[in-house]
Amino acid sequence: MIRFATIGTNFIVDWFLGGMPLCHEMEYAAVYSRSMETGKIFADKYGVQTVYDNLEDLAMDESIDAVYIASPTYCHFQHAMMMLNHGKHVLCEKPVASNGRELELMLQAAKENDVVFMEAMKCVFTPGYQVIMDQMHKIGTVRRATIQYCQYSSRYDNFKNGIIENAFKPELSNGAIMDIGCYCIHFLVKLFGMPESIQTDVIKLSNGCDGAGTILAHYDGMQAEVIYSKISNTQIPSQIQGEKGCMIINDVPHPREIKIIYNDGTVEQFEVERAETEVFRNNLVYEALEFQRLVLEHEVDHPHNKNSIMEMQVMDEARRQMGIYFPADKIMEV
Repeated sequence: MIRFATIGTNFIVDWFLGGMPLCHEMEYAAVYSRSMETGKIFADKYGVQTVYDNLEDLAMDESIDAVYIASPTYCHFQHAMMMLNHGKHVLCEKPVASNGRELELMLQAAKENDVVFMEAMKCVFTPGYQVIMDQMHKIGTVRRATIQYCQYSSRYDNFKNGIIENAFKPELSNGAIMDIGCYCIHFLVKLFGMPESIQTDVIKLSNGCDGAGTILAHYDGMQAEVIYSKISNTQIPSQIQGEKGCMIINDVPHPREIKIIYNDGTVEQFEVERAETEVFRNNLVYEALEFQRLVLEHEVDHPHNKNSIMEMQVMDEARRQMGIYFPADKIMEV
């Protein structure tokens, strides 16, 4: 049995815990929150007895085998390093780090302590993503891909009224590329690998935060667009264009409707396996199941981390071109 703790008490943790009934080898054993009062309220909701408001105390608890980190992005490095260096397996929310150097150090710590480290990039662990990978050969040689996720943020209305919440604060390693662009970028590099080169464009808000962006990625014989926004919505699905047909994907973070329109006009629709209805809705169960498998099989050197490395490399270069800098970048330069 894998006894695990959570760092964070937000809605993402609630979604993650919603999938636990299907993770039969995982037991929720401890809660960490900066506030003991908040931690106890959250723990009571799930019948958990152990609550910490001191991170080091959690790290030193030998009864805890693993930790799910859902703290703000700028905290991921500190939180993960402490847990890894105390011999705990870590599942860390996306984006896994503020920059590639942080990820490099986290992976090094995982290897040195012989523990599993994995990014909780939910979209690529879903049955829908597996359908995409299994069926893509049918469209022939891929020439173009448009991977997009544009979702108007409920917090943007407050931003326009002068109330800047965490989601729009670059000092917390936040912004459109980190919040939702990372889904598209990880999706892209897992399918096609590292681009040979990228070009970027960005819409910056009044405080320097990126509200939307576009990345043009060049591959040998193929080009791809990554389009993301927190200040507008899209009604157009993502697509992968091959020489024999075009694959249409309804939703990058949660691909559930996938079809191919062939060059002769025929359409092939693919069924996506569904787990229990409520669990499937939030779809974090699939990343949890994979993390459980990696820990049980002690697969420290697993391929998912290579995709996270490529994701961070693309994001670092995109931010460099866009002129987006975080305090965490400066710390890593020292």
